[in-house]
Amino acid sequence: MPLKLQDLLPRDGGTGSDALLEGFLSYAGHRGLNLYPAQELAILEIFEGKNLILNTPTGSGKSLVATALHFMSLAQGRRSVYTCPIKALVNEKWMALCREFGAENVGLSTGDATVNRDAPILCCTAEILANMALSEGEEAFAHDVVMDEFHYYSDRERGVAWQVPLLILKKTRFLLMSATLGDTSFFEGELTRLTGLPTATVKSTDRPVPLGFTYAETPLSFTLEKLVESGKAPVYVVHFTQADAAASAQDFTSLNVCTREEKTAIAAEIDDFKFNSPYGPDMKRWLRQGIGLHHAGLLPKYRLLVERLAQKGLLKIICGTDTLGVGINVPIRTVLFTKLCKYNGEKTGILSARDFHQIGGGPAVKVSTMWATWWPRRRSM
Repeated sequence: MPLKLQDLLPRDGGTGSDALLEGFLSYAGHRGLNLYPAQELAILEIFEGKNLILNTPTGSGKSLVATALHFMSLAQGRRSVYTCPIKALVNEKWMALCREFGAENVGLSTGDATVNRDAPILCCTAEILANMALSEGEEAFAHDVVMDEFHYYSDRERGVAWQVPLLILKKTRFLLMSATLGDTSFFEGELTRLTGLPTATVKSTDRPVPLGFTYAETPLSFTLEKLVESGKAPVYVVHFTQADAAASAQDFTSLNVCTREEKTAIAAEIDDFKFNSPYGPDMKRWLRQGIGLHHAGLLPKYRLLVERLAQKGLLKIICGTDTLGVGINVPIRTVLFTKLCKYNGEKTGILSARDFHQIGGGPAVKVSTMWATWWPRRRSM
């Protein structure tokens, strides 16, 4: 049986930070995790009781640092909250934390679903945390807060959900995480002023998985076939509307990207799955060809199925929107942009450098190399 953090929670009152740090490091060693320098420094800052701003590239283990905060908080009888902008990622973190800390210790609240909401660890969307802060004030039941994808602070529409807790929760310790932050000196000063706790920043540009870039004007189907043939699958094809993602999934069924053995393996995996919604037959047909569809408009069971099949290496192509760039645990080797422009609610404009790097390097890459490839889609005449 693999060691779980629930097994390391002290039962004899040994809740000092040194004892907890030793326990957490033993957990990491038991799991065979060799900490990156930035990870190690960040975890040490956490166990010293500081606010922390963690600005490191995708794939550098920010989730483990957040887990260290949850472990310390739970062991000391405090309540920790994990929050991020995307419901799918909140659900994924909830399930992961349930495996480590036990379902009785972890709650979920996304607006769509609420489970064990008063648990000592809560996973919720940023808006849920903001509402807690507004309704309960600085006495809100949130002693430690992890804000994942903190660059959403600057989002025109939703940034207020990140700003409100920072301003109101003055008795809370914060861990702010993002791969795409600029100068953080303002947040360091304001966090210390508002909470009275020292604030540390851990920043690194060392990317565990190298990221390269290519540009192509060849037809999308041709580009995909060449990527698969050259061993650069799984390929995540980025669209900026859900309708475009679904249309591409249908278009790609004409491609032969899986061997007969791979199709047989997929069929065996989905044999007992109930595709019993109006959209189900389409999903089933695409999946049997090694093509997944992933976006927020799908039923959660379909998103989870695509993630599970991808994690088992059974999908060659995943069509989705830019929301996967928040770090949902889907192993991707190539990110293929269908456009380099996006509608921002007011007008269509070229992607910012931050958006491009967040989308292109956002997915949880679990292979030795990754290529971000983009392609301007041509309409047939």
